[in-house]
Amino acid sequence: MLQPDIRYTKVRWLLTIAGVFLYVGDIWTDIVLAVKYFQEEQYVWTGFTVMFILIGLLVTQIFSYAWYWDDLNDPLLNPEGKREISDMSKPGLVVLHAFGFGIFTRYAIKITGFQVVWTKSNGDGVDKLREVHKKLFCVATDLSMLKLFETFLESAPQLLLQLYILLGHNEILYTCLSVAFSFCNIAWSLVDYRRCLRRSLPYIREMPSGLPTAIYLLYKICTITSLILSYSLLLILSIYTTVALTVLWLLATIWTHLLETKFCSSRSLEFLYRAVAGVILTFTFFNVKGQDTKVAMTTYYIFCTVINIMSPSLMALLKPELQTSTLLLTISGLICGCSVLGLVCLILYYVHLHPRRVQREEDEVDDPGKETKSLARIKNFLKP
Repeated sequence: MLQPDIRYTKVRWLLTIAGVFLYVGDIWTDIVLAVKYFQEEQYVWTGFTVMFILIGLLVTQIFSYAWYWDDLNDPLLNPEGKREISDMSKPGLVVLHAFGFGIFTRYAIKITGFQVVWTKSNGDGVDKLREVHKKLFCVATDLSMLKLFETFLESAPQLLLQLYILLGHNEILYTCLSVAFSFCNIAWSLVDYRRCLRRSLPYIREMPSGLPTAIYLLYKICTITSLILSYSLLLILSIYTTVALTVLWLLATIWTHLLETKFCSSRSLEFLYRAVAGVILTFTFFNVKGQDTKVAMTTYYIFCTVINIMSPSLMALLKPELQTSTLLLTISGLICGCSVLGLVCLILYYVHLHPRRVQREEDEVDDPGKETKSLARIKNFLKP
């Protein structure tokens, strides 16, 4: 019988199924919106909607294929030097990723593990069963990273775009549906990523369910919501806000580059990762190199607070006819409320609820040579 901490549970498997539907639903609503905008001859909105979908798909396929390639050349994951990984050949991987099915192959591996998850072990072949569960956890961790990338390359920009359209141009039905799916996808990806990452890091306690997870989710969702609403008001005020957002992304990417991250196995892929990290930093704080982040996080959220105060203030000053507008008052209240609640949850989580590092045994030594590339990716990715 496997110990609970190394068993891929039924709940995790069911959440995987839910994640598939949420991922597909998010992309489907965006495609429906793009078609609707095209039919209405709103070609700019169509172009941006399609662009965000394609960027998210393209970048996640690149990383997914690169990680499969790393696993294929990893002597620990592929000791026999087989030309297949997860029953997929190199040409097969190329075709699947070229058509945007890279994430779905990983979902398929997790879903097809239902026989192991739902079948009780009789005590035989425990070592083999442990390896299967370990593989499921590795796939889950890689998938959570890919989903995080897709979320902030597609769902978060899409949420910003659709909020701008909703608030500034009164497009309601499908726009609200797209906003809802993007919002849920962001929430899902953040919690799934956090839990999978902590579960996979050695000597780090897994993120507990219940109150800690709820507080962490509230912290992330509230701070992201307030920032996206502020960006939306600034976009309504002036379309040139897109230039300012581009500058923010460039500054975040340059900062990530200066930290000299070592997440990827190739230099070109590392540059792409740093660009993606820059996008994530435009919407939420992200520890890009596993180091102490108290100063960086404090500076980041002071800057976000300034934006949250500035955006409704500028809207009221430059458009005085909206000072008594119910819409502006509502959005301003949401920005203020979400910002305060998010910061309170941030402090509460990291002061009282953040899991601490598990102490190592004195005679235990890490052997970097026995580390799979998948685990190396996890260690280089983020220090929780």
